[in-house]
Amino acid sequence: MPASRTDADFSDLLDAVARRKQLLLEYLMQERFAERFRPAHIRDAVYSYVKGGGKSLRPAVAMLACGALGGDEAQALPVAAAIEIYHTWTLVHDDVIDRDDTRRGRPTVHREYAERASREFGWASAEAEHYGRTIAMLAGDVQQSWSWSLLFEACERGVPAAVVIQLAQILASRVTPLLVEGETLDVQYSGAVRQLDEEAVIDVLWKKTGVLYEFAGRAGAAIALRDASVDTPAAQAIANFCRLCGAAFQIQDDILGVVGDAQQLGKPVGSDIREGKTTLLTLTALAQANARQRDALLRTLGDDRASAADVSSVIALLRDTGAVEYAQAVSRQYVSEALTHLDALPDNRYRSLLAQWAQYLIQREF
Repeated sequence: MPASRTDADFSDLLDAVARRKQLLLEYLMQERFAERFRPAHIRDAVYSYVKGGGKSLRPAVAMLACGALGGDEAQALPVAAAIEIYHTWTLVHDDVIDRDDTRRGRPTVHREYAERASREFGWASAEAEHYGRTIAMLAGDVQQSWSWSLLFEACERGVPAAVVIQLAQILASRVTPLLVEGETLDVQYSGAVRQLDEEAVIDVLWKKTGVLYEFAGRAGAAIALRDASVDTPAAQAIANFCRLCGAAFQIQDDILGVVGDAQQLGKPVGSDIREGKTTLLTLTALAQANARQRDALLRTLGDDRASAADVSSVIALLRDTGAVEYAQAVSRQYVSEALTHLDALPDNRYRSLLAQWAQYLIQREF
């Protein structure tokens, strides 16, 4: 696998994703949806991340998976929209949990509405901050409800009701509990790098990220096959492919969080270090560091007042100990394993795009 490729090398994939994102936005921006969300602060918050960029990779893979098995992508659109909005509420809540102020170069929902409360209502800092978090939590609640509504609209596109109900059951009984478990463990593990091993860290990665990617692929396959079970080899192959790619995606996210370009990422580099997040990089660095390096790493991890110089020193340490290189190798290994599952799919353009998608996940720069 090439060590590095530019977006130009993935032009076919990115064009395909962009076309599907445009369809997705046209669907989500219908007035019949917007008029449900009131008052204006809630409506604006619900749409904030939808309008704010991002490639919408999860809904795209659901549609590509559907096409790969001979399904009608138009039937998959409501489910793809549901996946996008479901993912969006998790981002809104995650930004509150992580106390992040920016996403994709713009204020996070809780930060934006704290500022609006101060500016529009004249509220003092503490009340404005609380208002911002409140709007974020309520907007996320509305988005989760909206995602269920979108899922059920698939019946109007000809998807059998039994398939939609099966997918809803999977989302409710498997995806949400696992995602929340992963998020909870991620918080609990902050600052606990010395007590963890690689298996525990990877487990969190797939629960936080892989499980929704797995659902996206599984949903696309279900619409094509008109059956949401994973008994068929092709459906199981797509689920496994997406699960492994999801873990690789999160490893790449963690890599970019410390060595990426802040302007491209739309958020400060090194925030995970100040938050004390236990990642594959910090775990590897701790294992490989000498006593002096280990002390410096542990002293800075989780220090929200760490200076830019201290954070830069830790980033250099992650490189010097081979942690970045190791994490990149692990992400490539996951993608290599994922690609073997595509052999069970028909040899068509969709399968080729899925293969490109897998490699793009770990070679993207934002």
